[in-house]
Amino acid sequence: QVQLVESGGGLVQPGGSLRLSCAAPGSIFKLSTMGWYRQAPGKERELVATITNSGRTNYGDFVKGRFTISRGNAENTVYLQMNSLKPEDTAVYSCNAKGVIGTYWGQGTQVTVSS
Repeated sequence: QVQLVESGGGLVQPGGSLRLSCAAPGSIFKLSTMGWYRQAPGKERELVATITNSGRTNYGDFVKGRFTISRGNAENTVYLQMNSLKPEDTAVYSCNAKGVIGTYWGQGTQVTVSS
């Protein structure tokens, strides 16, 4: 069973920062577009950001320059640096790997933005 292992969620005050990490098996990571999605209570899951294995990025409209996705190719890890967090960013953030060998999801990590 393929495992995407996420870390870095937690509670942060409005305006604060968090960095999420997602480690994937190398065989998956190298051949996949990696991404982050989020789902808030009562809402549908939405795209946060994706990054291809060549480094091309795509962001959800709500990001507006606050988040940065990156790949650590040596460690088979994708990162999401989140700055200027708002209460409406509160959600479960899930890592995704999508490529010719399939689509895989992490278990999700909770991000709560609250004072």
